[in-house]
Amino acid sequence: MRKAFKLQDLDCANCAAKMENAIKNIEGVKSASISFMTQKLVLEADDDRFEAVLDEAQHACKKFEPDCVILR
Repeated sequence: MRKAFKLQDLDCANCAAKMENAIKNIEGVKSASISFMTQKLVLEADDDRFEAVLDEAQHACKKFEPDCVILR
């Protein structure tokens, strides 16, 4: 499954790159990209684990940008 999500309160391009790398390392993620300019996350992950992967992605985002939220 592939979906795009809006990121709220993403303030740092360097943090966005770190978040993208962390999300790519989550088990079940096929691809992930974060665009700082558009404030968007495009995530492709296994269908059966998608919600769990999304939860882990939110946790990864909080490590680098505590105020950043993935809008579902």
